[in-house]
Amino acid sequence: MTSTELSKTGQDNGGRVVRRATPFTALQQEIERVFDSFGAWRGLDLSPFTPSMEVSETDKTIEVTTELPGIEEKDVDISLSNDVLTIRGEKRAEKEEKNKAYRLFERSYGSFERALALPPGIDAGAIKANMDKGVLKITLPKPAAAQAQKIKIAPN
Repeated sequence: MTSTELSKTGQDNGGRVVRRATPFTALQQEIERVFDSFGAWRGLDLSPFTPSMEVSETDKTIEVTTELPGIEEKDVDISLSNDVLTIRGEKRAEKEEKNKAYRLFERSYGSFERALALPPGIDAGAIKANMDKGVLKITLPKPAAAQAQKIKIAPN
């Protein structure tokens, strides 16, 4: 429900909820429009950042791919503790605008953390991570017990 729907409410004869405009409806709509356009007007994304994560599995590895647009490799931390893979990082945005009448300099910071439970026994020393063009790919070798085993069945 948006704030424009939060005008005066009541019920009609059939018991349905109806909303009637009040003298403040137009003002309420204008305030909402201004706040909605604020982030776009400034050119900064002020929304919380949660990177998408894709997990795939082969017979011998688990592969985790995470999209981290606009984040530098130095701002990403990957750790494995108690069979939980954790990816932490910080996203920074800066904008500078100069004009004859003013100078505007804005900074926006936000951190994120994603965690993934893994099968027990993954060797932290064998994990490989690569970041290319804002995409982080982590390859984790499965422990021998978790690797797929093929069993050949002989006909009778």
